[in-house]
Amino acid sequence: MTPRTALGALHIGALMFGLTGVFGKLAAASPAVIVFGRAAFAVLALACFARFASSTRWQKLEAVDWRRLVLSGLLLAGHWVSFFIAVKVAGVAIATLGFASFPAFTVILEGLIFRERIRANEILLVVLVSVGLVLVTPAFDLGTGATVGLLWAVGSGLLFALLSLTNRASSGRIPAVQAALCQNVVVALCLLPVAAPQLSEVRALDWLWIGLLGVFCTGVAHSLFVASLAVIKARTAAVVFALEPVYGITVAWLLFDENPTLRMLLGGALIIVAIVVSSRLSGNSKNAVAAEAASH
Repeated sequence: MTPRTALGALHIGALMFGLTGVFGKLAAASPAVIVFGRAAFAVLALACFARFASSTRWQKLEAVDWRRLVLSGLLLAGHWVSFFIAVKVAGVAIATLGFASFPAFTVILEGLIFRERIRANEILLVVLVSVGLVLVTPAFDLGTGATVGLLWAVGSGLLFALLSLTNRASSGRIPAVQAALCQNVVVALCLLPVAAPQLSEVRALDWLWIGLLGVFCTGVAHSLFVASLAVIKARTAAVVFALEPVYGITVAWLLFDENPTLRMLLGGALIIVAIVVSSRLSGNSKNAVAAEAASH
């Protein structure tokens, strides 16, 4: 893969990640069913990639690795369920922008958990994201779907931040594809008891959307990120990954006529700028970027 094709693969992967909320809205099923189906299809896609396209050897997992994978799988399940609740309640745009708050949570949690000093640019990141979220919210009223959905989306971002920190702790030892596959198995097993009674009621068309969500927005998108990281710098990959909200909101606007207000556009712009700047300054390792991409 050349740098040019790798960059194209990164953007395709970011587009697929951005379509997550779109397919979630198209599927007329509960968030539990959507997440279960997404995880199940993702396991199949990642297993195929690991078998036929990946040359990375899998690591023998120790007890501490299994504990981390189970914990990260539980966090991933909570992140996905809360995100799809936000999509159902408030729409793709608000859900995507609310989730995009995760870098601010990551900065705060890293400072609290690892006792790391928070730098000036990270404080700016938190401020920009906070102002952006205030602008995205039309009016803070718990009686409106937009506010409730945004709160679910922000909760999804918090869980994703916790998941990212967990993934980074083990990203140097466990290959990203292996970790993603194991996490999705945990997600499917967690949601199976809740989703099982509803599976017979899911329409064939909804299975199509869920299948696309699991195969393309999870398995294929993550595989493209992993393959492109062989020739693309981690900072470049992180910046492209930050474009996911742009792709998602644009497609939702075209498909569902979710016309964002000027205030929402300003808030979204602040959040996206904050993510891009943070990505440029953070210097994440390739393993950390791959682990983060695997989680969404």
